[in-house]
Amino acid sequence: MPTTYKQAGVDQAAKDSAIDGILRMMRRTYDPGVLELPWGFAGLYSLKTSSLFDRAYKHPVLVSCTDGVGTKLRIAQKMGKHDTVGIDLVAMSVNDLLCTGGKPLFFLDYIALGKADPGLILALAKGVTDGCVQAGCALLGGETAEMPGVYPEGEYDLAGFAVGIVEKSKILDGSTVRPGDEVVALPSSGLHSNGFSLVRKILEGRDLNEPFGGARLGDVLLRPTRIYAKAVGEVLKRYKVKKAVKAIANVTGGGIVENLPRVLPAGCAVEIREGAWSLPPIFGHLERLGEVPRDEMYRVFNMGVGMLLVVSPYSAAAIVKTLRRCGEAATVVGTVVKGATEVRILPKE
Repeated sequence: MPTTYKQAGVDQAAKDSAIDGILRMMRRTYDPGVLELPWGFAGLYSLKTSSLFDRAYKHPVLVSCTDGVGTKLRIAQKMGKHDTVGIDLVAMSVNDLLCTGGKPLFFLDYIALGKADPGLILALAKGVTDGCVQAGCALLGGETAEMPGVYPEGEYDLAGFAVGIVEKSKILDGSTVRPGDEVVALPSSGLHSNGFSLVRKILEGRDLNEPFGGARLGDVLLRPTRIYAKAVGEVLKRYKVKKAVKAIANVTGGGIVENLPRVLPAGCAVEIREGAWSLPPIFGHLERLGEVPRDEMYRVFNMGVGMLLVVSPYSAAAIVKTLRRCGEAATVVGTVVKGATEVRILPKE
């Protein structure tokens, strides 16, 4: 008897049934740079979309990033909630891209799953397109791979790839950071997409549907990673002449204490004032349940801070004001000082 691809576990028709819906969602993200082709082997994006391009970019440099969502996906799979992890996917790459001073242009996604479920694929794609809308970049294409025998039915993994642009003379490399500069924090929505292996260990055996802070615990854990592209982009545009923004750190795995030193030059340390920002309750809850030492909390989680900007002290107040106008509850949380390249968390008095 002949053996078919479907009998081997790959249902191409099921994948194809989701394609029209995905294409409709993708078009929500398109901008003038997207060049559509009648076939889908690759995506095209034109850098020169207006006469303003030559004025804005004398030496344009492309920026690229890639990342995934990690074991947060296990929470989504347990909760049966799949329409927001795509936002996390976009955020993880786009927020890294912002640290160069770049502007995101387009995004590509890769979905690998055990069995092609059109409803699941569309839910994941919705999250990705929502994230691209928030980031102001085009979803240019992607790949959905059905991999029976590699992933069990109902399980999946996500990877994403962002490409952006930055003027070479405007690249942020941290080299101009000096003692006396101030550190501005942008709040996170919660855990974002890091530390979930520890979260799952702490919550092992607990019901994710139990109430927490007016919601289900699982829903609190799944709050999407915030995307800072529009607010940070506005600040970079407004202060490009003064070059008041000297460095940006995306607070991901390793937390504040490991990510901020990556953008500091030799001879510069940062003192962060604990209590200068609001700590979302989920962090205290995990700290107590898991009896996690405070210094470990700062090395694993973002602790309520999603992004840090190192800025000139003369422009700090104005930058905070601009960020707040963009909807960010920004606040000054620390100062650059002389010393070995490190972050010191000053305990709350």
